[in-house]
Amino acid sequence: MEERSTLARPYANAVFKIATAADGLDSWSEQLAFLASVTADPTMKGLLADPRIEHERLAELVLDVAGGRLTEDGRNLVRVLAENGRLVLMDEIVRLYELERARAQRTERVRVISAYAVNAKFQTLIKEAMAKRLGCEVELETQTDRTLIGGIIIRAGDMVIDASLRGRLNSLAGDIA
Repeated sequence: MEERSTLARPYANAVFKIATAADGLDSWSEQLAFLASVTADPTMKGLLADPRIEHERLAELVLDVAGGRLTEDGRNLVRVLAENGRLVLMDEIVRLYELERARAQRTERVRVISAYAVNAKFQTLIKEAMAKRLGCEVELETQTDRTLIGGIIIRAGDMVIDASLRGRLNSLAGDIA
C-alpha cells in the first residue's frame, strides 16, 4: 500500500494544485471519482495490466469511455498517467487527493462501522465528539458489518478507535496467548 501511495502522491498533489488554482475542487473530485470507477471495472483492470497494450491505446480507451465528462486538464491527466503506466493507481490518486482536499477545507471524513445501523442521534453524538477531538469539521460515513457482533469501529485518517466486541475478544485472545 505504501508503494502505491508513494507512486500516486505526486499525481494527486499536482491535481490538487491545479484544482485549487482554478477553484475547481468539486469538479476535480467528480472527475477523479469517475476515472476511478472506470479504471476499477474488471475488464478495464485487465487491459491496464496487460503490458502488450500501448500506453496511447490505453489512454484512448479511457477517454472514449469518459466521453465528455472530463475537462481538458482531466484528459491530459489520463494521457500522462497512461504514458507513465500509472492508470492502475487511480483509486489511490483519488484517495490522496480527497485527503488533501479535506485538510485544506478543514474537514475530516470519519467512517463509523457498526454491527447494526446507527441512529441519527448517535451519529450526531459521534460527529460532535470527533469534531472536538480532531479540531475540524467532520463528514460522517456509516457502514454496517455484522461480523463485529456489537459495538463500533471509528476510522479517521490513520486513527482507529476499535470499540467493537470482536476487537475486544481479539485483544483478550492476544493477552492470553
